[in-house]
Amino acid sequence: MGHNVTVRKGRPLNLFMARQKQRTEMLQKMGNQIFLNPPLFLLLGFAAIILLGSIFLSLPFVTQSGHSIGYLNALFTAASASCVTGLTVVNTAKTFNFAGKLIILILIQIGGLGIMTFATLIPMIIGQKNGLVTRQILKEQLNVESLTGIVRLLRYVLTFTFIVEGIGVILLGIRFIPIFGLKKGTWYAIFHSISAFCNAGFDVMGDSIYPLRDDILINVTLMALVIIGGLGFFVTQEIIRKRKFKLLSTHAKIVLLMSGILILVGALGFLVLEFNNPLTLAQEKTHVKITQSFFQSVVARTAGFYSVPIPALRDSTAFLLILLMFIGGSPGSTAGGLKTTTFGVLIITTISTLKGQAEPGIFNKHIPIRTIRKALSLVVVSIGLISLITFILTMTEKDSFINLLFETVAAYGTVGTSRGITPSLTPIGKLLIIIMMYSGRLGPLTLGMAISNRVSPSHIRYPEANITIG
Repeated sequence: MGHNVTVRKGRPLNLFMARQKQRTEMLQKMGNQIFLNPPLFLLLGFAAIILLGSIFLSLPFVTQSGHSIGYLNALFTAASASCVTGLTVVNTAKTFNFAGKLIILILIQIGGLGIMTFATLIPMIIGQKNGLVTRQILKEQLNVESLTGIVRLLRYVLTFTFIVEGIGVILLGIRFIPIFGLKKGTWYAIFHSISAFCNAGFDVMGDSIYPLRDDILINVTLMALVIIGGLGFFVTQEIIRKRKFKLLSTHAKIVLLMSGILILVGALGFLVLEFNNPLTLAQEKTHVKITQSFFQSVVARTAGFYSVPIPALRDSTAFLLILLMFIGGSPGSTAGGLKTTTFGVLIITTISTLKGQAEPGIFNKHIPIRTIRKALSLVVVSIGLISLITFILTMTEKDSFINLLFETVAAYGTVGTSRGITPSLTPIGKLLIIIMMYSGRLGPLTLGMAISNRVSPSHIRYPEANITIG
């Protein structure tokens, strides 16, 4: 009898151990699948940061009133900060206390540099080497083609970021400290320097830089931080290392060329369209008009600061900003959007086609067909996603089409500029904008690759199809 009892008791125990082993193996398999799929790792990593941030921001002790802002509003704020967007459903300066603002600032820094940057920081500090999988994920995050020198690039990213942000703090502090005092002025300088470099556009003054729109030093410093952060770390490294334009890679040349053209065209367009608008530039002095035009052109592509009341803009100006927001910053940067290189490749391809050239090229280099296909795919997916979200918003929200399109593109470009409709969004509208911010930060192609990270080889070659275009 004793032997039979032992057997009966042992069976459940053995069964339990077997099930535990099965679960452990399944979890290990899932973990390996995630780690071996860099886009999926980044996708889930950003989602985890957003969810963690939303939990903290939903707590009562992070607000000035001592009351929770609600989980959905907290989720929206966390997503906006982590995706370095700047869209807010509540006024950051008036709603959150120092703890809440500090959490937002941490999310901005992590979101701007990428989760893998911080994940690999500790091993670097203690002298441990990063494995091949870690390097693959870093390669995906930094958007570079090769694993060669990836850790060296990471060190540069961290060093360069903190140096530039530090210089920004000093320059902004020159103005903020005399105005707001040592403690508050220093805090404002730190927050806005990080927010600008990470292209987030969050502010803790309550009305962005509108009250200081005529201050040249503040405007120029913020513009410089936004531009440097939006160029891409690979490009800034090249500029520092090579110094001469002709020695730069084709990628860096296209980034600088397109960024310069977009800033100049955007500033000129904004100045012309808003010059006589009594609600924006008409009452300003000439040098302030020019400064604000350049400021809005710069921040429209990457960051959500504003020096003019955005809701008061003419619809034509709003459409100009939509185009700039859609293009966004450059690959491997803190900015979102379609990216300057993608837009540049399409422009170069179009010009080459109109000229009847066999293959598109620039700076004595031809553009590979795979690059053109990727650019076209990204444009189609981006336009499709923006169109879908805007279409749904027209059914869920009570606002004009131009305002809804503006909001959607601002979220996709992780710009954060709004025509004032963000706080009045319905719960469905807030969720849709969260999806757009998330997609814009990671990139539609990254999201697609995360789901399917394999290219199926084709062993069949079909006859060429004759299709009439145009």
